[in-house]
Amino acid sequence: MFDTTYFPGAKRYWHNGQMYDWQTRQVHVMSHVLHYGSSVFEGIRAYETECGPAIFRLPEHIDRFFYSASVVNLESPYTKAEIMEACRLIVRENRLASAYIRPNLFFGYGNLGLTPKACPAELTVGAWEWGAYLGAEGLEKGVHVILTPYKRFHPSQINASVKLGGLYVQSNIYATEARRLGYDECIFLNLENRVAEGAGENIIIVKDGMVITNDRSESILEGITRTTILELAEDLGYPTRIAPITVDDFLGADEVFFTGTAAEVTPITRITDSRNRELPQEEWPVHVIGEGKPGPLTLQLAKLYSEVVRGMNPNYEKWLTYAFDSKEEAQKALNGKLKFSRKERITKF
Repeated sequence: MFDTTYFPGAKRYWHNGQMYDWQTRQVHVMSHVLHYGSSVFEGIRAYETECGPAIFRLPEHIDRFFYSASVVNLESPYTKAEIMEACRLIVRENRLASAYIRPNLFFGYGNLGLTPKACPAELTVGAWEWGAYLGAEGLEKGVHVILTPYKRFHPSQINASVKLGGLYVQSNIYATEARRLGYDECIFLNLENRVAEGAGENIIIVKDGMVITNDRSESILEGITRTTILELAEDLGYPTRIAPITVDDFLGADEVFFTGTAAEVTPITRITDSRNRELPQEEWPVHVIGEGKPGPLTLQLAKLYSEVVRGMNPNYEKWLTYAFDSKEEAQKALNGKLKFSRKERITKF
């Protein structure tokens, strides 16, 4: 039996066109992906709305999924439309009012040479309930991150702007180190010694009312949440800029926050600089951002984002793909679990 403690609500998954019970095994232990990380994936959220669970920016996620696949020479056996429908289906099949959705395309069982010449492409889509990635308290009060001396993959080495499974080994190592040392997340520099991104999140800073983030040339994944926040900021009347972020820019910002599908909008309120590892940890400099609490612009953007993904702002309805064909179908299938109303006030922020 597979323990579902970390996959609440997961009852079934979609694999190569069929639905399976969560406890069913499908992948051979000699599959190429298990040995070389030869996979691409997406992290997608569905949020509860008055019309049932709505998947946020699903077409954009699947477009990036196919782009990632092209980089690693993975040819999907399913079309974009079929995968989007699988994402809708998996939410319905698990009777989830809100969900985290994970499509994963990988080289399966065939041969174990570095070149997967005999390995078929396999596709799995799963979904489960997943709360705030860095914790509910982190969303409300901000997180304490560690600036590491380790460098993110560089565009001259590999395309860092796609979601390749093998690339996330680096994130695994240093995100784990950050938590072991008592911090919430790590921050990577790039080879130019400028700020890149977190282990699984983009970084946005605010300085003198300007909303600033970096681009793919700075060793980042160009996140869909990042793009969303830039658009929302402009719609609120704030100027935005895409430019390199120096360490001084980062440490001296008025506000700093993470963006990401899992992280959503998570304020960063403290940064410990651990680049000089010859110093003991107790001597690493700690930098407080602003007043040491989430800043006003961060909170404003977080609130608007929370409303947008939950269907409370009709101006951004274009970004929502509903899992069910109607509100009535959603209500019936979810058996009263759907309680959200467009009129409900967002009070988290």
